[in-house]
Amino acid sequence: MSSPRIILNAEPDRYSPAARDILQGLGEVWDKRPLTRPQLLAHLPRAHILIVRLAHHIDAEIIRAGQQLQAIVTATTSLDHIDLAAAAAQGVTVLSLRGEETFLRTVPATAEHTWGLLLALVRHIPAATAAVQRGQWNRDQFRGRDLFGKRLGIIGLGRIGQIVARYAHAFGLRVHAYDPYLPHWPDDIERHLQLDSLLATSDIITLHVPLNDATTHLIGSHELALLPPGAWLVNTSRGAIVDEAALLASLQANHLGGAALDVLAAEVAGVVTRHHPLIQYAQTHSNLLITPHIGGATADSMAMTEIFMAQKLRSFLEINQSP
Repeated sequence: MSSPRIILNAEPDRYSPAARDILQGLGEVWDKRPLTRPQLLAHLPRAHILIVRLAHHIDAEIIRAGQQLQAIVTATTSLDHIDLAAAAAQGVTVLSLRGEETFLRTVPATAEHTWGLLLALVRHIPAATAAVQRGQWNRDQFRGRDLFGKRLGIIGLGRIGQIVARYAHAFGLRVHAYDPYLPHWPDDIERHLQLDSLLATSDIITLHVPLNDATTHLIGSHELALLPPGAWLVNTSRGAIVDEAALLASLQANHLGGAALDVLAAEVAGVVTRHHPLIQYAQTHSNLLITPHIGGATADSMAMTEIFMAQKLRSFLEINQSP
């Protein structure tokens, strides 16, 4: 009698019950608690399938520990938290949401969070809320800005960028974008062939590109200097797309009007602390908002993506039957 297939879910907190039901039909599910890195390394030698979100950096050491691994399953589009070369070298398939455009068009959470951050930034919502909680009631202290008529520059006009653009039209913004890889350009979005021209003519910049060699520090000191004084920047993609030292310098120099980030470069290594320079700045300045990568983390979207990935794993295992 063959041994059961072991499915190790390293991050099971509030995992979709419907997705778990699918997994239970595929093997023995290990998901009693979230795992630390040492615990993950200890469990991996017996695992055939590894399920992760973003808490772990799945590097070569972790992949080597999973000598029986067939697949790593992650309900994400970006894969910078997984060493793809190490996985390929060991014959481990990485199953993700990358390329699943039809399904992903039904998942708007990150685009919605982009707008939540932008509205919170330009209307001083967190600072105003905190003031009321302290017993203060002074509307003049929190005079924000309208979005109507402003120029929105979208960098990366893929699925999320296009949803953000649709919301922008509803708010009455003039929508511009830069994306050298998009084959079919929407008629209602002004196209920029050069990133510099987009930056120089935008009141607001939002980032929606994957992290790779070409996009690492895509926004640095040169790019930030091109923005009109008082412009706002929103990043819900990956932290390393922005040169964080340059961003901090631009905020300190009062060139940028503000920034809102859902991501930091250090989160991939799991070393984000209150001593991070941007977090320290945000503690005393209301023009920098930071959230802990919650863009896609709604109950609705996470359940949908977890079910989708469980079904994708089932299809994969039907083709690859062992063990």
